[in-house]
Amino acid sequence: MTRFYGTELSSRLMLGTAQYPSPEILADAVRHANAGVVTVSLRRESAGQRAGQAFWNLIRDLGVPVLPNTAGCHSVREAVTTAQMAREVFGTDWIKLEVIGESDTLQPDMFALVEAARILSEDGFKVFPYMTEDLVGAERLLRAGCEVLMPWGAPIGSGKGLNNLFGLRALRAHFPDIPLVVDAGIGVPSHAAQAMELGYDAVLINTAVAKAGNPVEMARAFAMAVEAGRMAYVADPMEARDMAVPSTPTIGQAVLA
Repeated sequence: MTRFYGTELSSRLMLGTAQYPSPEILADAVRHANAGVVTVSLRRESAGQRAGQAFWNLIRDLGVPVLPNTAGCHSVREAVTTAQMAREVFGTDWIKLEVIGESDTLQPDMFALVEAARILSEDGFKVFPYMTEDLVGAERLLRAGCEVLMPWGAPIGSGKGLNNLFGLRALRAHFPDIPLVVDAGIGVPSHAAQAMELGYDAVLINTAVAKAGNPVEMARAFAMAVEAGRMAYVADPMEARDMAVPSTPTIGQAVLA
């Protein structure tokens, strides 16, 4: 299994908890996915009326490690404040750090992300930064105190899969010892398997499961895809070739005059 900040997870599949048809379906999907982590947003909670208390009780009863996130934040100050509140609400120093820089694609603001990561790391947080596949930004996030990187596959909720295979491969090659998680854009189980075949340590999925016609069955499909992709990576796949190579030996074939 993989480790994040010294914690060993039971699964390489991380599952978001938003947009499910019902709390019961959410709980079933998490169980069938055998999720190693669930992500939750502080915005699901209401401090005044405790409107989110039932949701938090549901998540806590699942017995799965929780990764709060700063979804919807567009500035360093907003993200840091949200993270600090999440630590109090959820009782964890883990935080998935999102600082959005562009509204249409929800692309991360790498400049603000690095600054927020530095502030939170110095405050004792274990930061999981949602980032682009930027090598320079990745290096600066590591210097800021991050021990995990979470590059996007494609824009959040788009289902487009892995848009930049070169960039994702480059990240894996440049940081062979850093846990890497593909976060956002995965639409079908084959996308998850592809990410794992690249050598990534985990994938984080939400919309592709929550918005499926049958979220529970889709969660099971993703669980199997992640396992298959990891097994394929460990098995050392053959390299692609431009020319055909016969699988049947040519030695000993009859020669007709």
